[in-house]
Amino acid sequence: MSQWIGNGLKGWAEELLARDFETLLVDEPMPQILRITLNRPDASNAFNTLCGHELFSIFHPLEIDRNRFRCVIITGTGDKAFCAGGDLKERRQLDEHEWVLQHEFFERTFRHVLNCPIPVIAAINGAAYGGGLELALQCDFAYASRSARFALSEVSLGIMPGGGGTQTLARLVGENRAKELILAAKPFTAEEALAWGVVNQVCEPGDLMDQVLAIAGRIASFAPLAVRQAKHSIHHGLQMDINTAMQFEIEAYQRMVKSEDRIEGVLAFNEKRKPAFKGR
Repeated sequence: MSQWIGNGLKGWAEELLARDFETLLVDEPMPQILRITLNRPDASNAFNTLCGHELFSIFHPLEIDRNRFRCVIITGTGDKAFCAGGDLKERRQLDEHEWVLQHEFFERTFRHVLNCPIPVIAAINGAAYGGGLELALQCDFAYASRSARFALSEVSLGIMPGGGGTQTLARLVGENRAKELILAAKPFTAEEALAWGVVNQVCEPGDLMDQVLAIAGRIASFAPLAVRQAKHSIHHGLQMDINTAMQFEIEAYQRMVKSEDRIEGVLAFNEKRKPAFKGR
C-alpha cells in the first residue's frame, strides 16, 4: 500500500489483478467490475487470518482510488458455501489474546467493506453462516442462489455475532425477527431471506453470477460520482431524522451540479446517444 500512495496509486489495480492470493480469487469479469471470490473450498470458504488480511488489502485502496472500479462483487468458490464464517480450526490454536487481536482485524476489514464508496454486491452461492452472513450484510445488497442457507449461530458456540450481525440484520428484518434468528441460532432459507429483505433476488444456482453481473454492469454504466453520492446519501441519511437527512441529500446532490458527468449526461440525453461518463 505504501508504494501505491507514494506514486498516486498508479498501477495498483493492475498489480491487484495480477497478484497471486492464497485465499481469494480476484478478477475483472467485465470492464470496471471487480470480483472477489473467497477461495477456501475445503474449509467452506471460512475466514482465516490470512483471508482477513487479503480482503483488507483490496478494500483499503478502494477507499482512495474510487474511479478504477465502479462496482465490486463478493462471492465464494463452488456451489455449497458462500462463507462459513470464522475458521474455528485455526481459532482452536489461538490463545485468548490472539483471538481478540484476530477478531479486531476482522472487524476493521468488515468496516472497510461497509464503508466502501463503490457499490458492493454479495453473490451468495451457498451457505452463509456466522461471519459469512455478516460479510454479506456489510454489502449494499445481495442476490442469492435458491440453494443458499443462512444463519447467525454464534450463541450455540458460546459467543455472539461480532461482525456487525446484531446491527445489520436487525436493520433489515426488524428487532423481533432478528432476536428470534440470533438468540435461537435459527437457520433460514433463501426464500425467507428474500421475504425478509436480507437478499434482493433469488436465482437458480446456474444463473446467479449472470444475474449479479447484469446488475453490476448496469450500475457501472452510470455516472460513478452520482452512484457514489447516492449510496453515501442513502447510507448516512438513514441514521438521521428526516429533515436532517433531506438536507444531507441536497448537499450530496450539489456536488454533481458542476461535474463533467452531469453535463455529459444531460447532453447525451438531448442528443439521443449513450453518455460517456468519466467519474469527474
